[in-house]
Amino acid sequence: MTDRLTIRRPDDWHVHLRDGDMLAAVVPLTARRFARAIVMPNLVPPVTTAAAARAYRDRIRAALPADARFTPLMTAYLTDATDPADIEAGFLDGSFNAAKLYPAHATTNSAHGVTDLSRLAPVFSAMARIGMPLLLHGEVTLPGVDIFDREAVFIDDVLDGLVAANPRLRIVLEHITTRRAVDYVRAAPANVAATITPHHLVINRTDIFRGGVRPHLYCLPVAKREEDRLALRAAACSGEAKFFLGTDSAPHSVEAKECACGAAGVFNAGTAIETYAQVFDEEGALDRLEAFASLNGPRFYGMPPNEERITLERARTEPPAPLRAGRTRVVGFPDAPLAWRVVDQA
Repeated sequence: MTDRLTIRRPDDWHVHLRDGDMLAAVVPLTARRFARAIVMPNLVPPVTTAAAARAYRDRIRAALPADARFTPLMTAYLTDATDPADIEAGFLDGSFNAAKLYPAHATTNSAHGVTDLSRLAPVFSAMARIGMPLLLHGEVTLPGVDIFDREAVFIDDVLDGLVAANPRLRIVLEHITTRRAVDYVRAAPANVAATITPHHLVINRTDIFRGGVRPHLYCLPVAKREEDRLALRAAACSGEAKFFLGTDSAPHSVEAKECACGAAGVFNAGTAIETYAQVFDEEGALDRLEAFASLNGPRFYGMPPNEERITLERARTEPPAPLRAGRTRVVGFPDAPLAWRVVDQA
């Protein structure tokens, strides 16, 4: 039995850092565990311009601990009115590392998202030409589609046509939640990949209602059936290059979660790599954790893997205490003890 594991320092290819007091509270947790992170742009107002991305990056850097070795990678928030020339210029000057497509009203702060994919054809063409990845929140928002079917319908009605029309465009289907998504990504061309969160590897939709409604397990896309969770675990632990780490850590105040219309998002920044290690351990795949956490993502994004290392050890770790953020608190994931902890970075 392996009790200590050293891997290349991982990257988080999907994280929400928010802004202001929340940013100051949560970014040290991500920076301690990950060398780089793709930062989501769904602020209020959203990060739609290169200037806004640079300003946000500066605020993130200012919130980091003095000894942090962490690089925020910024994303452009796509809208129906996005100008391909602006996106290209921002990518070429390093302001943007990718562009994020939120279907309008699909999740937190997505009201300005895309309503008509056809209007973005010139944007996708430009992104394909310059090698800029497109990151997708893969759900439809049609009122007649059941919330548990939104990902599958998106794949069939939106993603399949998008991939066919843009064979050179690098596409990441983020935070996949279903067996359907796993099967699609596996069968898709090499320019299509997916991220998998730690919480979707641990919980299914029944857990959200275990002993009553558990708002801190509610996220979008919502957790699905047990068969989907098991498919995600098999994909993550497979070693296949198309699947890599993206926590989708999404902090909200306790007041925003524990209310009549709770916000969607699971906050896992302080336990993410530990949770992944536990899952891979349970699946007998600790030897494949480095590929999933530290190699597959950089390869897809065309970046070198990190030279620094991180060491984890087998040790019972209590659930995280609520994190103070300004005048509020943020409840972390999971709500049960973990079997691994980070002990060293070099």
